[in-house]
Amino acid sequence: MATRKNTQPPARHAADSHDLIRVHGARVNNLKDVSIEIPKRRLTVFTGISGSGKSSLVFDTIAAESQRLINETYSAFVQGFMPTLARPEVDVLDGLTTAIIVDQQRMGGDPRSTVGTATDANAMLRILFSRLGKPYIGSPKAFSFNVASISGAGAVTVERGGQTVKERRSFSITGGMCPRCEGRGSVTDLDLTQLYDDSKSLNDGALTVPGYKPGGWSYRLYSESGLYDADKPIRTYTKRELHDFLHREPVRMKIAGINMTYEGLIPRIQKSMLAKDRESMQPHIREFVDRAVTFTTCPDCDGTRLTEAARSSKIKGVSIADACAMQISDLAEWVDSLDEPSVAPLLATLHHTLASFVEIGLGYLSLDRPAGTLSGGEAQRVKMIRHLGSSLTDTTYVFDEPTTGLHPHDIQRMNGLLMRLRDKGNTVLVVEHKPETIAIADHVVDLGPGAGTAGGTVCFEGTVDGLRRGGTITGRHFDDRAALKETVRKPTGVLAIRGAAKHNLRDVDVDIPLGVLTVITGVAGSGKSSLIHGSIPAGEGVVSIDQGAIRGSRRSNPATYTGLLDPVRKAFAKAHGVKPALFSANSEGACPTCNGAGVVYTDLAMMAGVATTCEDCEGKRFQASVLDYHLGGRDISEVLAMPVTEALEFFGSGEAATPAAHRILGRLADVGLGYVSLGQPLTTLSGGERQRLKLATHMSDKGGVYVLDEPTTGLHLADVEQLLGLLDRLVDSGKSVIVIEHHQAVMAHADWIVDLGPGAGHDGGRIVFEGTPADLVADRSTLTGEHLAAYVGA
Repeated sequence: MATRKNTQPPARHAADSHDLIRVHGARVNNLKDVSIEIPKRRLTVFTGISGSGKSSLVFDTIAAESQRLINETYSAFVQGFMPTLARPEVDVLDGLTTAIIVDQQRMGGDPRSTVGTATDANAMLRILFSRLGKPYIGSPKAFSFNVASISGAGAVTVERGGQTVKERRSFSITGGMCPRCEGRGSVTDLDLTQLYDDSKSLNDGALTVPGYKPGGWSYRLYSESGLYDADKPIRTYTKRELHDFLHREPVRMKIAGINMTYEGLIPRIQKSMLAKDRESMQPHIREFVDRAVTFTTCPDCDGTRLTEAARSSKIKGVSIADACAMQISDLAEWVDSLDEPSVAPLLATLHHTLASFVEIGLGYLSLDRPAGTLSGGEAQRVKMIRHLGSSLTDTTYVFDEPTTGLHPHDIQRMNGLLMRLRDKGNTVLVVEHKPETIAIADHVVDLGPGAGTAGGTVCFEGTVDGLRRGGTITGRHFDDRAALKETVRKPTGVLAIRGAAKHNLRDVDVDIPLGVLTVITGVAGSGKSSLIHGSIPAGEGVVSIDQGAIRGSRRSNPATYTGLLDPVRKAFAKAHGVKPALFSANSEGACPTCNGAGVVYTDLAMMAGVATTCEDCEGKRFQASVLDYHLGGRDISEVLAMPVTEALEFFGSGEAATPAAHRILGRLADVGLGYVSLGQPLTTLSGGERQRLKLATHMSDKGGVYVLDEPTTGLHLADVEQLLGLLDRLVDSGKSVIVIEHHQAVMAHADWIVDLGPGAGHDGGRIVFEGTPADLVADRSTLTGEHLAAYVGA
């Protein structure tokens, strides 16, 4: 008798039922009780117009809670040294895995931070040279430009055999830091005429350094030191007095009855101002530094940052300075040529790291490139490198627009990397606008329908095909293709660039037409920024808007950043005959309980601090008496709560009509920020919003030439159309607009294209095409031409 087989499938194991990340009731920033389920071990792309809530959902909710839960697994002692994270406003977050965030935050602004130090490549090279370098000069520290050589000797007391014995000991550390430039690669010369007026005495206010005001402590340090006569003009100082004033070593002394450290003016300025990266300085300090300081390559180390000994030790005729200056793709080949069994594991790891650089499209960088000079997209890809060869699986990788700054040719390579991470069994969450990357998603979440308060809901969840048919803004614009212009504008003149040789440029001669929309394009690393920013300095008649981050605290908002608050405060003050400072939450009008912050912070040591709305001002940030003053029926807190479009109407006519405020608001509306409220903290704006805020601020600058660096960064397909309209208005008003851009819609819309290439690094740096977009498509001789032709369907 045949036995009947059991055809029932085996019961599913309970552990396999957690295949979803479930989010219920998310209310962070502008999210409106969002509930979604995200499949694990799949590639999910979050899309939606700029400001719709993508980052709030992905970074501020899912990734933030994952990191908070991981931090809680450490002891309270360890948590005390870690950033404290508050629990996001969400009802349920289930099925989370360890999140690894790869964002677009710029890398370290320290002048000594380079691509090599930011990754592990420099550390491995130092070990390699300390083992194989001839002549041998010391440990890996001897090859580090962050370690100074020091030595010392003295008596030490040792307890030995019940007796106290005094012995003489000496020590020395051999570092690789160039003593002249202290590992910075450049030395600074100060223009003394910018520091003080030598025809005046200190008591007459001779110092002209920012922050050194007569009566302030920085000033009294010099005027009351007693080392020289403060009533005597500086030009009449003796040699000794001038040395004490400018170069004196730090010394403790009593000044005005208080113990203080006195040191010469030059070392004090070098420590307080010049030790910082230029980009992280406040604008007035940066202006002073640009005026007073000249940076020249260090003559001792020739810009390599290293001592002569470190440069003298070589492997196969190559020193560590030569290795760091090589293009990484060439350095990878050189490392492959080394065959030394004694350091085989080190060579294998170093080769893998360098190969990752090449694979991710950063082979054109060199290890000695300062980290602060990388663009946001490059910084993000450098951070990706350490994850490419990782053996971790079942983790969640969170990417913030990984295609930023990438040519269409490079986007295909990035897509391959994202899919590889997914195929290893990881959950990949990507915030992205580019249709090429949305197309490879397994699952799409579209947020919207609008931005700011009009967004924060899920408009669509499903497949890419479903998105196309879904009828959302993203779905409708997904297959949009900008057509080539039928007629292009005629240039009114040319801006001649001759012999441009910065970075990888090869004596480039090019004429940039004026009075038209010119697009500079080419693969990442081909020399676009070097050509434009290196040859057209911002200044007389040139307004340059780069991708540098907007620096601002939680107290900064669009109203303070654009200068809008000044005319608004004056209008309130004039209407009531009081001081404008009353209408500032950072000055006299601030609520005394929360100091104008609107919230009161309670620090709970290693627990996440709690921010509670201030009970006195109810989060309005102003004293109650200030809110009694009205303009056009609104108080100052109500004005700051208005979105730009409403404020534009409010200040345009009637009792509140303020032409200066109306002009600034008009520019904010022009760049597509009509939905942003005037008092929204800058720290909560998305990357695309910050760039457009910067554009709006600079639109009033007196300049005939506008240089924009990838203005489509962080912009949704629908917003790109609005940006093109804005660029057209700028050109039609008589301006010349030069745009460094990869977006095919902007290329198609251009009057003139300059294409650099053909490759990146030393394979680029040449002009491979100049002409109209139609000629580029017809020609198809470059990578850009091929991709643009495919885009417009030619």
